[in-house]
Amino acid sequence: MSIEDVCQDMAEKAGQIDPLGKTLLFDFDDEQMLIDGTGTTNEVSVVTGKDTASDCVVRMTLDTYGKLQRKEIKPFMAVASGKIKVKGDMSIAAKLKQLT
Repeated sequence: MSIEDVCQDMAEKAGQIDPLGKTLLFDFDDEQMLIDGTGTTNEVSVVTGKDTASDCVVRMTLDTYGKLQRKEIKPFMAVASGKIKVKGDMSIAAKLKQLT
């Protein structure tokens, strides 16, 4: 699964929910994807550079993201086992269930 595939999948899902009201950055290995929910819709894009500002950062591998999407692992277990790390506004991270 490539970052472009993840971005396209996330854009479809994020477009179906209300705007997050904040920004959410996914850090996948060496690639990043930003969901900007500060406007009237959630905008999803691939970003470059490690200094992208966001309200919440979720770090995981692309492999872990794929397993979450295929329901091979549960989000809580992934966080508890350290496969997913969250930094920043946890209320944004709590909305991720709507995106899986």
